[in-house]
Amino acid sequence: MRGIRHRTWIAAGLATAGVAVGAGLYIEELQTGHTDGGYRVAPAQIKAAATDKSCVGARPAPTAGDAVHYTPLDRTVDHLGKLTSGRHTAVYTGLSVDDDDNAADVWRIPSAAFDTAACAAAEKGVTVRLHSTDVNRKDLNALADRISEDMSRWDGAFQLREVGVDESGFVFVGVDDPERAEPILEDTFGVRYIRVEHVEQAHTLPLEVPEAG
Repeated sequence: MRGIRHRTWIAAGLATAGVAVGAGLYIEELQTGHTDGGYRVAPAQIKAAATDKSCVGARPAPTAGDAVHYTPLDRTVDHLGKLTSGRHTAVYTGLSVDDDDNAADVWRIPSAAFDTAACAAAEKGVTVRLHSTDVNRKDLNALADRISEDMSRWDGAFQLREVGVDESGFVFVGVDDPERAEPILEDTFGVRYIRVEHVEQAHTLPLEVPEAG
């Protein structure tokens, strides 16, 4: 898991230094409210994903400002974030960062204009790998919101424990009993963009209160 980073915690470092971060890319974490913000696509699966197009950046590195303290890969991700929160929102799906390969994997609805802009955003030596989907992030977020609107809705049938958007183009739904939950969820929300898996119940650690006296 070392080599693939989720966009949320990348943003934390950049934003602290005052580097502009594309809200559409970073602030909408994997979680819709009930997961720890980790990614669901395994590194090996990301590396094996069919790549429609790849390019190696030629953008020069900055010579001044806070951004000089970050890597070309992190700055490239920041540039991509600005693209996906702007006029390309309709085609953007998600992004993962591969430190080992000095690459950013971007999932999008195929668009020549977006592909050109994404490749132009890459700094010298950074690879951008583009993967196809047929759904944008806005629609996935809306689906995740619908599913997570009432987390206790199916109590008695199954427990809904996590709901989140995965960058590769689906909504992850974590439950206690996938065999019972999957047909109910798919009947309610459709089959196409939902993946149902088992997750353990999250536990809250008790707060230790010092003894009086």
